[in-house]
Amino acid sequence: MKKKIAIIGSGISGMTLAHHFKDKYEVELFEKESRPGGLIKCDVIDGNLYHMVGGHVFNSKRQDVLDWFWNFFDKEHEFTKSIRNAVAYMGKPIGYPIENHLYQMDNDITKEVINDLLDLSKSNEEPQNFEEFLKGKFGLTLYENYFKPYNEKIWKKDLSKVPLTWLEGKLPMPKIEEIFYNNIKKEKEMNMVHSSFFYPKNNGSQFLANRLSEGLKINLSTPVETLLKDKENNKWIVNADKEFDMVFFAGNIKSLTSMLKNDFIEDYKEKIQSLDFHGTTTVLCEIDPNDFSWIYMPNVKYDAHRIICTGNFSKNNNKEGIMSATVEFTDFVSEETIKEQLKDIPFTPKYISHKYTKYTYPIQDVTTRALISEIKELTEKEGLYLSGRFAEWEYYNMDAAMGAAMDLAKNF
Repeated sequence: MKKKIAIIGSGISGMTLAHHFKDKYEVELFEKESRPGGLIKCDVIDGNLYHMVGGHVFNSKRQDVLDWFWNFFDKEHEFTKSIRNAVAYMGKPIGYPIENHLYQMDNDITKEVINDLLDLSKSNEEPQNFEEFLKGKFGLTLYENYFKPYNEKIWKKDLSKVPLTWLEGKLPMPKIEEIFYNNIKKEKEMNMVHSSFFYPKNNGSQFLANRLSEGLKINLSTPVETLLKDKENNKWIVNADKEFDMVFFAGNIKSLTSMLKNDFIEDYKEKIQSLDFHGTTTVLCEIDPNDFSWIYMPNVKYDAHRIICTGNFSKNNNKEGIMSATVEFTDFVSEETIKEQLKDIPFTPKYISHKYTKYTYPIQDVTTRALISEIKELTEKEGLYLSGRFAEWEYYNMDAAMGAAMDLAKNF
């Protein structure tokens, strides 16, 4: 008889685990929402596709993730491939990454940045936090004009308190000579994960969620209220009525503390509940036609930090005759404030709808990874495993979440 596995959560992590287990085990997923997808779910509002959290696109530097993903899709017919055309809006669009487009900036700023970089070329100091990293890589001028205001908008945090480990794999690592070379030769940056990306022709990332959910046993609209380890029979009891041999938790670890009826992480409850995070208010808008994919906005006059030009990802994302996009704010913002601030945001965004999602970005400090590691060590002894952005409190992109789930599944 096959062992039975419960997976709590049917986002990308949960469904990736399920596909890796379903041929060997009897797998059942539990999802509190009415459809699968987690943070990659989309709606259609007034004929426009609406990414309610971010603008999820796909690519990966991991060949095993690429190979697994493309087993489910027809790359040639179901997807478009795009080159990332992002800009920072600093009174005018400046190509991104901005350090490669100094020649597009005002002359005085360009000269100051060049002097900063020349000074940095003589320094070998190792950064200890995010602020030191940004100043040490790009100099004070770019830090004050772009990196500091932009990142403070997103993270609402003193950048000197942000550990580098949390942003590992997401930070640009150019050498100073590369910055000069890229500006002189006007070279495109192609080393970032999403410097080019694939995107579904229809239904955005909801298309990914729907396809990946096929062939899986998912109990929709079924929140897990109780999770109990029956130690006498070595079984997990989900919602007091279903028995499983192992449980994989791909939800938010903060909710695990209330559903788990055993006491083996009792001593960690307070620390888990104190884990830091941010939410997102995402505003669906009609905007002026443009050729960009992402528009990053350091201007402190308004709170929004980026525009995701989802209408450029696929022409089918737009109602006929308009271009749609999402304007993103950190944490909760009222509709009144949104509409007032849209007046100052570039590309003339016109409000269509908005949604606030409480948990979108996990925030780490220097103790977070050690804490999660200790909790995993305890839960895994009992046959309970954690995977996913908020289960592991890791700032995973979609492909990184797939990779982490694949790595976990290899152990079984």
